[in-house]
Amino acid sequence: MIALLIFSVLIFVHELGHFLFAKLFNVQVNEFSIGMGPRILSKKGKETVYSWRLFPIGGFCAMEGEDREEENFNPRSINNISPYKRFVVIIAGALVNLLLGFILMIIIITPEKMLPSTTVSVFDNDAVTPAYGLQVGDRITSINGSAVYVDTDISFNILRDKDGVIDVGVKRNDESIILKDVNFATVSEDGRTIARVDFYVEPMEKTFFSVMGQAGLRTVSCVRMVWLSLFDLITGNAGMDEVAGPIGTVSIIGEVASNAMKTGATVDWMRLLNLMALITINLGVFNLLPLPALDGGRLVFIIIEIIRGKPINPKYEGYVHLVGMALFILLVLFVTYSDIMRLISGG
Repeated sequence: MIALLIFSVLIFVHELGHFLFAKLFNVQVNEFSIGMGPRILSKKGKETVYSWRLFPIGGFCAMEGEDREEENFNPRSINNISPYKRFVVIIAGALVNLLLGFILMIIIITPEKMLPSTTVSVFDNDAVTPAYGLQVGDRITSINGSAVYVDTDISFNILRDKDGVIDVGVKRNDESIILKDVNFATVSEDGRTIARVDFYVEPMEKTFFSVMGQAGLRTVSCVRMVWLSLFDLITGNAGMDEVAGPIGTVSIIGEVASNAMKTGATVDWMRLLNLMALITINLGVFNLLPLPALDGGRLVFIIIEIIRGKPINPKYEGYVHLVGMALFILLVLFVTYSDIMRLISGG
């Protein structure tokens, strides 16, 4: 139950972004819903129906005119405000998700006594990377050409590598150096060969500004992590069996939340907050993908309208979004099936 509640809260935050800016620009909101499918609960406000629906796989903020194939002459239709205001209304959901991720990062970081840097502090006893030029005091700036902002960027990009032979960019004595073909020890995990980080990083002094900066960098790092994961999925560097759908996500949240409530340990609650931060950032980034039926797809049409000075025929835009929604539903069904099969097999 707590997993569904958390997932619903993250969806609520996204739709709330659309809702608040729609109201700000005097757009008529017909329904504000958490969940999809048949209504379980609903309440009619002054003009908006607020509802809770059966399936916790999404939500929506239904604005007057957004799904019409023809022109809408209601002065409070979203299509009758300027494209710049429409752009803000559409992008607001994702931005509020990212803002929540940033706030959660601040909450996660605040109890920490020290903050991790990206500077090598000490090597494991069996470390192999020193033999390839990596030294204590090196500040790691890139892994295989991908910039390193926070310590988790190091492990994430090393884990993405297949053979453990990695180009490491470092800052040493104010000099930028690229250490070519640094060999990392590899281990076998779930049938995959992954490289292992064999060093620890130095702690940083904790101040108000370092906490804000670290929270911002961790948020940016998570955004990039989502993009890189999508890229790996498209290029085949990661398999579809590594994708979690709604059921898988709720299951993961439930497991972490249950463990936190059972133990009451701070570290387990921090894991739950970390997971919430990653999911809300994931929701924000995913919705900005330039795909039909997603917020990013709608933004593409608005940008085209701004460039050409007039909107695309609403009928054709409606067809594109209809096809996109159908494909999106098929994707949801596929990953839901994968989730169920993983749960059955204990994966």
